[in-house]
Amino acid sequence: MALDRSPAGSRNAGIGTPDAPRQLFASTPTQRVALARQQFFEEGVRPSGLVGEAVIQSWMRCSRTHADRQRIVPFDPVTPSRLHATLARNRQLLEAARQELGQMEHALAGTDCRVILTDSEGVVVHVTQQPAAAQQPVLRKTARVGVNISERIVGTTAPGIVASTGQACTVDGAEHYFDLLCQMRCAAAPIRDVTGQLAGVLDLTVEARRFGFDAASMVALYATTIENRLLQAQSRDHLILRFQASPTLLGTPLEALAGIAPDGTIAWLNNAGARLLGRLPEAADERDVEFLLGHDLASLLRLGRREAAQPLRLASGLGVWVQAQLKGGADGADFRHAVAMPGEAAPLAIETREGRQTQLAAAEAYPDADGTEASPQPQPEPTLREHSRKLIEDTLAAHGGNVSQAARQLRVSRGTLYRRLRGWRDEAAAPDSGRN
Repeated sequence: MALDRSPAGSRNAGIGTPDAPRQLFASTPTQRVALARQQFFEEGVRPSGLVGEAVIQSWMRCSRTHADRQRIVPFDPVTPSRLHATLARNRQLLEAARQELGQMEHALAGTDCRVILTDSEGVVVHVTQQPAAAQQPVLRKTARVGVNISERIVGTTAPGIVASTGQACTVDGAEHYFDLLCQMRCAAAPIRDVTGQLAGVLDLTVEARRFGFDAASMVALYATTIENRLLQAQSRDHLILRFQASPTLLGTPLEALAGIAPDGTIAWLNNAGARLLGRLPEAADERDVEFLLGHDLASLLRLGRREAAQPLRLASGLGVWVQAQLKGGADGADFRHAVAMPGEAAPLAIETREGRQTQLAAAEAYPDADGTEASPQPQPEPTLREHSRKLIEDTLAAHGGNVSQAARQLRVSRGTLYRRLRGWRDEAAAPDSGRN
């Protein structure tokens, strides 16, 4: 919506000249927000450039459901049964956040800031346990476990916007929708789970004063750490990869994380991992671990036997340092079918760092056969490789050489088939280059 720059509009604003854009004369954040509220709520003009787009969108959503901005916001009492159900439903999130919440509260003990954690619906599941100062009457009512502080209930707030959009944001003073909350300042960031869905929102809130530090950066840092813990806690049957361009970044909020499923695909990536790989995989064949990382699951599993970070070159050519950890239950994750072609059923045990056994198809666990003559007790690898090659060739022939259709029938990615075909072509071109 275009700004109204008519003389009448300028007179209504009480500032500037008829020919000048009014926002140029709002020199302080307080003035800009006041002008934005006047334009949006009184004149019906979109206040672009005066407040953030996330706040404008929130005002638009709230204006459809909250007609009176001056009313007292109700904060429903929390019953014991509702409190118990809320905490039980978010037990995994709370456990993943426990350490970081304690660290944040210790760091902020000398301030009036409240650390608030909500679930994906905006219901408070944790809040700093300290008496609110006398100048914080609103926080005394809102900062309670079980209270719903979603946009639907309390209008525009940082945690409410994050719960609605999944994007980090800050809301400062009069950027809040309701007049009652105009003395509040909050900064919030999302926490996502292994499915990529919003699991919770971490928020810092203060009333009747400014933060005095970069609250947005602080909450983003801790939200990332909590998210990384939650991703790993939910990956009971994944191979967890930690990787970064510098080994000093491993174990920090800046580390890239990936969860590799037993079917040889990347089940999830954290934000740092997606940025390091250049994208989030969307199509099923793009999630193939070899397609994205340039290494098969067998070689990545072997990394789990070493505690120190190992150098690895990704499919993009970027060199990174990697640590691998096999997650699983008491019996360990079953990776028998991770990279095996149909028919390659003979398993080979590989020792993990924890001393457990996981199964990996022999055709992928061992390097290529060198063509030596079979012994009286024939090794399984040549037979399995020959069976695998014949199966692929027969399937391709049945589909007229169409790799996509063949991959679909074999239930593997196109990338896997292309690598097999390329490997055989390279062998034919250099028959004496096999391993000894």
